[in-house]
Amino acid sequence: MGDSPRKIILPVIVVSQFFCTSLWFAGNAILGNIITTFSLDPGILANLTSSVQFGFIAGTFVFAVLTIADRFSPSRVFFFSSIIAAVCNIGITTHSIGLVGLLTSRFLTGFFLAGIYPVGMKIASDHYQKGLGKSLGFLVGALVVGTGFPHLLKSIISDLPWKTVAYSTSGLSLMGGLAMILLVPDGPFRKRSRQLELTSFLKGYSNTNFRAASLGYFGHMWEVYTFWAFVPVMLATFGTQLADFNINIPLLSFVIIAAGGPACVLGGLLSLRYGPKRIATLALLLSCLCCICSPIFLLGSSTFLLIAFLFFWGMVVAADSPLFSTLVAQNAAEETRGSALTITNCIGFSITIISIQFTNLLIQYVNVQLVFVALAIGPILGLIALLRNKTR
Repeated sequence: MGDSPRKIILPVIVVSQFFCTSLWFAGNAILGNIITTFSLDPGILANLTSSVQFGFIAGTFVFAVLTIADRFSPSRVFFFSSIIAAVCNIGITTHSIGLVGLLTSRFLTGFFLAGIYPVGMKIASDHYQKGLGKSLGFLVGALVVGTGFPHLLKSIISDLPWKTVAYSTSGLSLMGGLAMILLVPDGPFRKRSRQLELTSFLKGYSNTNFRAASLGYFGHMWEVYTFWAFVPVMLATFGTQLADFNINIPLLSFVIIAAGGPACVLGGLLSLRYGPKRIATLALLLSCLCCICSPIFLLGSSTFLLIAFLFFWGMVVAADSPLFSTLVAQNAAEETRGSALTITNCIGFSITIISIQFTNLLIQYVNVQLVFVALAIGPILGLIALLRNKTR
């Protein structure tokens, strides 16, 4: 492969990842419209978010067990997954879809996102072994911005029908898949697994470094998606305390979530000098402190301080994600790297469902402003695993 194609590969992977992962929170961004249109319970937020996560978990498990990304061209897997996920996403616009149909549509969208997010990381690792942390920093940064993008889209097109958000994100997914299949060939460091081995995805866990990286990632996952899902809730709850609170919540939610994108890139760049483990540990520590300190700002009276705090939290909560993926990829066997990344995602996203539902349950019994301290549980356990492992 010449120098010219290599220069465009990472940007194409990043843009494709951004376009396709915009499907993730598309339902959350238009939740109010969905509730009104289909006469649903306002408490559907946790179930709507969890249905996508359940789908992603099921998808990553199937993809990992069948070693899809290791046996077949990852770019093709990404392409077909982006098309099917886009079609499933449009399902939420179907007239009289009802609660079951809505949750099924989100579940299937999540299922085929399993062929996008971890497979995108697999593609990047097949092209870039040196400086992988930097490459995945850009890639996961795209995921973070893509996750928050529907909130921005909702804010921009507030005067248009709410279904425009679903159509737009599905269109972006189609474009991302096409870009991947047309512009990104299989990487030079790809080592194809030539036979189906149903337990190959478990091989990495015999490696101490792989286990430590995975446990750190699991602690990170306990916090990050719950934080993203409940950012609008935090802002809305804070707004009820102040008579003069006049903030565009969808736009601000996007800004807070998207702050993690540049933070991922910065973390990836810092990892080149200080190593991915050290930077991941620092980011996880800072986000843990944000969890613990959250009541101070949520119970306060300063809108500026709250927004500044949530912006900082949005940065550090995501900054370690590409670094954990780097550590997992570096410590996995080459022929099963795709499956190792996928099964680690599977377990990590299983944890997000428990966290989201646990937080939703706590809100019914505990003051909302105090609830998010519980998100520190994951980072604390992740930090213990990382600090007990002496490798860099």
